[in-house]
Amino acid sequence: MHRPIKYVEKALTAVAGTAFDFIQVFNRYGQNPAFTPKWSDKPLQKSWQKTKPQLGWPRTTDSLCPRCVIEARKKILDGEADYRILINEKVGEIKATILERDGQVWMVKDCPKHGRFEDMLALDKNFLEHVESVFPGRDIDAHNDSALHNHGSSTIKYGRGAVLTVDLTNRCNMMCDPCFMDANQVGFVHELSWEEIKEVLDNAVSLKPRRQMSVQFSGGEPTLSPYFFDAIAYSRKVGFNSVQAASNGIEFAKDKTFAKRAYEAGLRYVYLQFDGIGNDANGHRKIGNLFDVKLRAINNLHEAGVEIVLVTTLVNGINNDQVGPIIQFAMDNPKKISFISFQPVSFTGRDEEITDDRRLRQRYTLSHMALDVKKQLGVSEPTRDWFPISAMSVFSDFADLAHGPKADWGQMSCGCHPNCGVGTAFMINKETKERAMVPEFIDVPQLMKDTQKVTDAARGKFASNFMMALALLKNYDPFKSPSSLKLMDILKKFDKTMGATGRSYGKGLDRRKDPWNFLFVAGMWFQDLFTYDFRRTEMCIIPYGTQEGEISFCAYNTGVGWRNIIEKMHMNATVAKWYKDHGRHAVYANHKPLELDSYDHDLVVDQAAAARVRERGEGPQTAHEEELMMRRLFDEMVLGKKQEKEDLVQINL
Repeated sequence: MHRPIKYVEKALTAVAGTAFDFIQVFNRYGQNPAFTPKWSDKPLQKSWQKTKPQLGWPRTTDSLCPRCVIEARKKILDGEADYRILINEKVGEIKATILERDGQVWMVKDCPKHGRFEDMLALDKNFLEHVESVFPGRDIDAHNDSALHNHGSSTIKYGRGAVLTVDLTNRCNMMCDPCFMDANQVGFVHELSWEEIKEVLDNAVSLKPRRQMSVQFSGGEPTLSPYFFDAIAYSRKVGFNSVQAASNGIEFAKDKTFAKRAYEAGLRYVYLQFDGIGNDANGHRKIGNLFDVKLRAINNLHEAGVEIVLVTTLVNGINNDQVGPIIQFAMDNPKKISFISFQPVSFTGRDEEITDDRRLRQRYTLSHMALDVKKQLGVSEPTRDWFPISAMSVFSDFADLAHGPKADWGQMSCGCHPNCGVGTAFMINKETKERAMVPEFIDVPQLMKDTQKVTDAARGKFASNFMMALALLKNYDPFKSPSSLKLMDILKKFDKTMGATGRSYGKGLDRRKDPWNFLFVAGMWFQDLFTYDFRRTEMCIIPYGTQEGEISFCAYNTGVGWRNIIEKMHMNATVAKWYKDHGRHAVYANHKPLELDSYDHDLVVDQAAAARVRERGEGPQTAHEEELMMRRLFDEMVLGKKQEKEDLVQINL
């Protein structure tokens, strides 16, 4: 038996479905043309006008040879070649085939010089097939962008992106393994000046389509930059509504006034490094009590008004057992955690020259993640409940229509390749913690189709909002939703996200008064040289803002390696010179605890999960361990030295 209100809602959804379908009989005729908004020189797209890359398999794409790229990059860094060959030539590029093998999806490519390379793209072909089948298509072509998008084959061609990443410094106060930027290890300091920060942000608002996006300050550790607070404030000044910091949380844990000052400057989110529940699960970050530090950081940030996104790099056999416990932690703390970003490992930075054995052993894909959610939590169906991140663009298109042609900014839109990222969501009552997966009670694929019908018709704001409300009700099943969730809660939650009506829901602490937490669980899989696909690069939604323009996340951190080149081109000083002029900053490592004035927090923590100690797997687990192993083999086989076995296992996890 359901609550009486649920039967009333069931009747309303039936009426809404009938009304919506009846309206569409007439709505398909005489549709209005798409308008050209103020923020774009090109008109909004109808759903059928959106282009798509080749999907399915077998298919051929453009990729890179992992060895040729490293060799070419070294020549540039050593001054033997000009970096502009990356713009004018196809350095290291080879063809790759994406194919099915034993129910999995693999990338296979051959280099005439270095031979064959193979790697897994999906553990389950059915999962990837489902994700690709609901991909809605690319965003408007990027334009007015020639000065910032000029990076040869790595050039971004579509949309505006969703997150503009700006590395304020390559300095860091930790020594993590893995680290995609190899922080503290490159021998020089690259840190943006105040003028460079302003130039990057000023340039960002010149591109079209000029959409809202989240400006993410990163590093290294961005809180070490002397311009951290100023950069946040300037981002808001030029018009960006959402500013976030990708941080390990140490500075926020040490001083709650630091968190308050960041919020007052305009910080909305902290993208918090978070590898699991308990200090052992975070042990590979080399701080003995890092989990305790994270809890204090979350407490201080929430108290200040900053939203927290938990960000976890997942490595197969290392910490993928933490997928379920991390989601459970978020569900147990719905007032404080509203977003989880899982990032299957990208073998780059310190791991770029990984051995084939460890790479294949530790490879973890988006389909691994979806299966782990099901196994560890006992909820979700991978081919029902997960959708490409780009599915959100369907609703962004509706918001663009509702906001009208005079809007100064377009809605944030995630138009990435379907192989880049996936997501699902839970609706959780903040007081009772009653919850359900959103795809259980909302027919997401049909809602996407119905939303496209509303957008394609391009009626006025009132008519479009009315039809969108009908579409939401039509695809909502109140019998499968949480018993305390009401129809109005659904409509308000949608409007709060899309801003269709223009109603203000406050900011910071005021915005949290909503009784329901929409917990979004995303998986974002960044490429490495073994899985590289230029069709993904050209659709990137996470560009890096640099002194040399805006560059795709994967082209910057992996690919041909723009990060290494640009940072060396614009380095401030060698590390030794920097330390001499500025002094050393604190680096927390060697598994020592980080001392705080207080570790108090009011988060709910599963003590059994926090106390669990992982079992160590076979073989080297990190780049550092591989280095120790190779050194030992060299000593034994070349120099004839014998070492005790224990030498190999005295490593940093």
